Amino acid sequence: MSESDEAVVETTEGAELPSDALVVAENVHKSFGRLEVLKGIDLEVRRGEVMCVVGPSGSGKSTFLRCINHLEKLTAGRLWFDGELMGFHQKRGRLHELRDKEIAAQRRDIGMVFQRFNLFPHLTALGNVVEAPIQVNRVPRAQAVERGMQLLERVGLPDKADVHPEQLSGGQQQRVAIARALAMEPNLMLFDEPTSALDPELVGDVLDVMRDLARGGMTMVVVTHEMGFAREVGDSLVFMDDGMVVESGPPAEVLNDPQHERTQAFLSKVLF
Repeated sequence: MSESDEAVVETTEGAELPSDALVVAENVHKSFGRLEVLKGIDLEVRRGEVMCVVGPSGSGKSTFLRCINHLEKLTAGRLWFDGELMGFHQKRGRLHELRDKEIAAQRRDIGMVFQRFNLFPHLTALGNVVEAPIQVNRVPRAQAVERGMQLLERVGLPDKADVHPEQLSGGQQQRVAIARALAMEPNLMLFDEPTSALDPELVGDVLDVMRDLARGGMTMVVVTHEMGFAREVGDSLVFMDDGMVVESGPPAEVLNDPQHERTQAFLSKVLF
């Protein structure tokens, strides 16, 4: 990619990042053509923090999550992960997009779990978990398999190692997807509405795995409609609407005493 073909974003020099911040978003904008989806997001995610992001459909929650690992390119603003600009390098006050290989290297430290499980249908549960460590990180197969079995044990599915996704329930597939993300030993886990595609009776098992990750100190950003989970596990709660952060704070405070009328209206229609 030549410099003239690169995505270029105007920026400023000399930002100082908080030492305990793993993710810092500064005035993040994202547009798709004329549709402006993110309208200036400023957020910090501390190391070890569980941030839950809630809001109505179409508010930009999932788009912001995908911007964190550069699955979506910023239109304006800056986003840092672990002290480095995500997806860009800065030159003379402008941001130039990194090469695909450099972006992939940054993503290795970020695990993502999608609403739809996105498992490889031709691989077993264990095969899905070990694929990336072997192919991307060049981990010896025996070592990857040993680690993969440990992860399947962690998500409660050691007996499903040789089973293909089509033979698993939705909740089981999502737990395999979590194990697959953990196999790369990420510093950050992103969850994009991980339970919204599940039957209600299957939600609990997935949330239990996420609770275990939180107890273990994993930094997590969770887009969710599970308000009970946000209240119990979240360190912070962010309410987004129309591409903006409307309100944020400790979950109990935001849920029990929302200050903004838009937050009040949204929560009045949500059961938790």
